[in-house]
Amino acid sequence: MGYICNIVAANNNYIYMVLRILLSALFVAFAPTLFAQIIHYQGQVRSSANAVLPGATVQLTGQNELRQAVSDQYGSFSFTNLQKGIYKLTVSSVGFATGEKVVDLQRGESLTETIVLTAAEQQLQAVEILGRQEREYNSTYSFSATKIATENRNIPQAISTVTKELIADRQAFRLGDVVKNVSGVSPVSFYNHYAIRGITQSSSSIENRLVNGMRTSQIYFNQPLSSNVERVEVIKGPASLTFSNTDPGGSINIITKKPLPVDRKEISLSVGSFNTLRGALDFTGPLNEQKTLLYRLNAGYEDAQSFRDLQFKKALLLAPSFSYVPNDKTQVNIELTVSHDNSRLDRGQPIFGATAGKTDLNSTPVSFAIGAPNDYNKTQEVTLMSSLTHAFSQQVSLNLSFMRQAWFEDLFEHRTSNTFAADSSSKPISTLVQMQAYQRQQKWYTNNLNAYFSFDLKTGPLNHRLVVGLDHIRFEIVRGAAQSTARGFINAAGNGVINTYNPANAALYRYTNYNGQKIPVPGVPYFDLKNPTYVIRDRGDYLFERSQILPASYQVSGLYLMDQISLGKFIANIGLRQEWYTDLANYKLDNETRVEQTKFLPRLGLTFTATKHINVYGVYTEGYQPQSITSLTNPEAGGPFDPLSSNMYELGAKTEWLNGGLTLNAAYFNITQRNILISANDPVNVNRLIQRGAENSRGMELDITGKILPSWQVNFSYAYIDARITDDVETLKGLRKENTPQNSFSFWSRYDFTAPALRGLGVGFGVNHSGEKIPWFTRDFMIPAYTLADAAVYYKVRDIQFAANINNLFNTSYWFGAINYTRLYPGTPRNTMVNVTYRF
Repeated sequence: MGYICNIVAANNNYIYMVLRILLSALFVAFAPTLFAQIIHYQGQVRSSANAVLPGATVQLTGQNELRQAVSDQYGSFSFTNLQKGIYKLTVSSVGFATGEKVVDLQRGESLTETIVLTAAEQQLQAVEILGRQEREYNSTYSFSATKIATENRNIPQAISTVTKELIADRQAFRLGDVVKNVSGVSPVSFYNHYAIRGITQSSSSIENRLVNGMRTSQIYFNQPLSSNVERVEVIKGPASLTFSNTDPGGSINIITKKPLPVDRKEISLSVGSFNTLRGALDFTGPLNEQKTLLYRLNAGYEDAQSFRDLQFKKALLLAPSFSYVPNDKTQVNIELTVSHDNSRLDRGQPIFGATAGKTDLNSTPVSFAIGAPNDYNKTQEVTLMSSLTHAFSQQVSLNLSFMRQAWFEDLFEHRTSNTFAADSSSKPISTLVQMQAYQRQQKWYTNNLNAYFSFDLKTGPLNHRLVVGLDHIRFEIVRGAAQSTARGFINAAGNGVINTYNPANAALYRYTNYNGQKIPVPGVPYFDLKNPTYVIRDRGDYLFERSQILPASYQVSGLYLMDQISLGKFIANIGLRQEWYTDLANYKLDNETRVEQTKFLPRLGLTFTATKHINVYGVYTEGYQPQSITSLTNPEAGGPFDPLSSNMYELGAKTEWLNGGLTLNAAYFNITQRNILISANDPVNVNRLIQRGAENSRGMELDITGKILPSWQVNFSYAYIDARITDDVETLKGLRKENTPQNSFSFWSRYDFTAPALRGLGVGFGVNHSGEKIPWFTRDFMIPAYTLADAAVYYKVRDIQFAANINNLFNTSYWFGAINYTRLYPGTPRNTMVNVTYRF
């Protein structure tokens, strides 16, 4: 046995020796090939603004080899096992000029390089089908402002943009938190209502908001979640060419997130002050190997209390979208947004007294609110949007967009009558607020259709980008909407209500006692500011006036032509639009009432490239808003009303610095509007409106956005606005306009440390300032100026980022808006929000 083992062992040694000889021979024979195959070429794709570009197509072409890759979420790509030789590298990404270079791998050494792509206007999508891939505060282009994809520096109109990166860094979960970063935008109330460039959104349009350049309706009382927002554009001034029936001060356009051709997933969870819990997810990527079918799924959830008594918000948002890009000629996008919002309407903080110039705004705490625990405001919104672009050739393309939105409201609330109670002789009692109760259910539908051809033409030395198109908007309040109102005073018999109180007819009313004073018994109990009580109110205790909200519709059709003409350093933007308006009351009923109007609207802009970094521009534009629908749908408003007309001229400069990473835009504007709807301040009928003759707003704006260093981003905005009443009763002529501070600014900056010991750590700091303002309905007191400071700390470990934001760092007491003494809108005290975001 031992002998046999010795033989096997000897043979094994022999076999091992033979294998060593064979492997050595193979190594010598194939060594050049083996060494060549371990060559690596890798790199990172960045924009000229030093932002990483994920999803870029990278192609490496050699004599006998063709390799392709797509940059990952960090902009990185790599090729391994390359042969020695000379290669041609081609890198392309939507919105950027294709980059090409020669890669020399003849020496057999691995290389690592950074590839920089520059933005190219001609490479932008005709319609925003694919998502924006950069991760920075600066957005250099707009699809909505001119109907064609255009770099902002070539648009002769001020556009302020807040990107999703700035939204995330500030943890701005609602639209109101987003637009505070924009110059010239001032909140009016807790609602989705703003003054832009000194002009408060009119009563005929406060229900309107633009989403992807198309009209939606009634997201007024509840600010929408920002979970599916790519960026928010504020396009300043009347948008006579691009959008129909918009406000003279400007239009807030929400751009939603679109699918990306690269896998990117993100989950975010936040907790904070006032029992706030928030969550969001953002998944995107290709659905097939060819990357012709892409998806994106956004979702958001919020469950939060408030520093305000009785207030809460519960919201859910689901927003799936799909893009089909079969080739470079045809692109299709479909997206659905489903939103549910449950909250209470916050009508503001009431204060004691009503003496002009003497009333203490701190006479009640900022948490003080009026209402009942069983009040509610439930809204649902479903929006379906689709868009298609098809290029027939390099010179001609067709663009189609359609949107259908359904909005539903179910409301029950107790609110003030915007006045204090009075005793039997009509003397005001400053500790009692007169109340009313509302029940309302209604459903609205909005349809948008937009179709246009774009042409790239040349006539002699002139280059034309011509747009010819039409759009149609149809808004409808369907039959079945209704409202019940309880208000006024109980009659002597106790079986009816008298809307107004007249001490000359004292015998008609029932009375009670309040602190020794005889007062009429109200239809809805007074709210005692000195002794507030929050009890569940039984609707059966009230005598409601029941009424139906009559079905109504407005329809706007527009035919437009725009020519963007380039000659050397000049770009002229000429726009002509003809609009047809139809307002319908008692829509589709036998007694239908129709009001028709037409209007021709011009726009003329000119941009001059002064230097490589600076473009200067001027623009004149007009706006027009029929207001007959206000009186047709709400008889209590009064009317009929004349249309709101406006015009604006603007001069400005747009500059780019630090290789395009930092933009600085400055503008001077002058806007005049006529026939403005304002409250009549009627204590009997709080819905009655009157028209003011004219207002003028002029001023200057400055916006600075982008990167100072690769790890240092900033957003700064400043506005000086001189808004005056120019035509009204003699006592108001020349006085400052309501809701507008003369000076305001905002600043936010994030810096990420690059030193090895601090890598992954970042800090943020911001300041917001607003000058004093005059309340919306009354001029009896001034809303004080305020300055707020915010701060944040970020820490990133691999794919996880932790963030902690502190808002109102020094716990400043302030009010950002007011309507009158019974409705002030206080700002949030110091609060914190902690967030964890996982990207994979």
